[in-house]
Amino acid sequence: MPTMIFDGVCALCSGGVRFVLRHERDADLVFATTQSATGQALAARHGISPEQLDVTFVLVDGDRAYVRSDAALHVAGHLKAPWRWLAALRIVPRPIRDAVYSYVARRRYRLFGKYDACMIPTAGQRHRFVLD
Repeated sequence: MPTMIFDGVCALCSGGVRFVLRHERDADLVFATTQSATGQALAARHGISPEQLDVTFVLVDGDRAYVRSDAALHVAGHLKAPWRWLAALRIVPRPIRDAVYSYVARRRYRLFGKYDACMIPTAGQRHRFVLD
């Protein structure tokens, strides 16, 4: 199952996970925080350092790991219409997409806020999260 590694204390990132949970086509994504040992180990297995996890989220799907805007667009492909149509933004050159992504990522706490602790999934969502 594809695994989305996200910043669990970031209000924007946690909100994005809640959005994905509401708008997925199939319940086929699993979630792990960048603060978890599992999230860090999975990222490291794909050559992604902890410093990179500070400014990006990762989608691990099989043997591939997607970061920044590529990860976001691959996640969009898992959503119901019309949200999955955002995946068409792949036509925008990656350097442009990643520049916009990085601009927001570096300022996400200031713009959207930060929680004191990682997001706690509901009882019905808990099986979709790697909790360690």
